[in-house]
Amino acid sequence: MSETVHASAVAWDGRALLITGASGQGKSGLALSLMALGCRLVTDDRAVLLADNGEVHVSPHPRIAGLIEARGVGILSAEYCAAAPIAFVVDLDRQEPERLPPRRFITLLGCDLPLIYRVDSPNWVPSLLQLLKSGWSDQ
Repeated sequence: MSETVHASAVAWDGRALLITGASGQGKSGLALSLMALGCRLVTDDRAVLLADNGEVHVSPHPRIAGLIEARGVGILSAEYCAAAPIAFVVDLDRQEPERLPPRRFITLLGCDLPLIYRVDSPNWVPSLLQLLKSGWSDQ
């Protein structure tokens, strides 16, 4: 089972962060910020999702592989990861109201994936990278 969605994605060490949200919410900007910290682009704006053996993998649409939009700069080329399993999903349309939020999940292609809401904090982007690297603490 597969589908194409309007989303961006980056990966760290084979684990992808899928970035969702309405047009203009900052999907490409968040991806660029994470790429500046060492993540690799998977896709920008159009993500192909494929359910496989209990995981959802994300890959770029072939027409835009290796391209990312930088608002006010143009379309940029980038090294990209051809596919990666989604470890976390970020929803830029929803603002996180809690300091220590509950664990949330979203179901994509029949699989439950951890969901994170947008946080307006200078620590948010590095926190997302650390989450990709090491996951949540069990405490």
